[in-house]
Amino acid sequence: MLMNQMETLTVNNPARRALQRWYETPLLMRLGGRTPGARVAEIGCGSGYGTKLILDKFGAARVDAVDLDPKMIGRARRRLARYAGRVRLAVGDACDLRAAFGSGDGAYEAVFDFGIIHHIPDWRESLAEVARVLAPGGRFFFEEVTAAALARPSYRALFDHPTRDRFTAGEFLAELPKQGLQAGERWATRIGGDYLLGVAHRADPQGEESRR
Repeated sequence: MLMNQMETLTVNNPARRALQRWYETPLLMRLGGRTPGARVAEIGCGSGYGTKLILDKFGAARVDAVDLDPKMIGRARRRLARYAGRVRLAVGDACDLRAAFGSGDGAYEAVFDFGIIHHIPDWRESLAEVARVLAPGGRFFFEEVTAAALARPSYRALFDHPTRDRFTAGEFLAELPKQGLQAGERWATRIGGDYLLGVAHRADPQGEESRR
């Protein structure tokens, strides 16, 4: 589901950029570490600011980034022009990275979600796609908006979001292991019940077997 004009303005303003750079990125690093030299995917990349952080701060070697909005992909291309050879951008669906990039099973060592999954009507399908493209032991970094925030009058008045099957923080965390992503409260931070930041790990069958 595309963002409306008001939300587009909100996510592209300096205050949002500062929050993402100085709070969310350090917190996600504390929870899940950096990704030096890794091949990474980003779902819902918007204008590419998060992609830039993944390259500069997390240390990824390459990023495949997708967004539904062609205008956002155009902005991202301009912002990321100096990273030629390290970034692939595509207009496409976060639930189908194979269509966007030909991404096979286990193609990435990390996947990033900077607040996009709450825009996806079938959010469980998007988590299944994250799990599919993650290599065993790979990490899923997420920052999400919960049903509690979306129900607030300010969100309802200003932004457009799916109205059915919204997830609470607890429901999001509970769905992760159903999709083969290991997570828990020690890898997640809740902010006032409205926001959830955390890291999940793709189950490693060989690792599980060796522990038996």
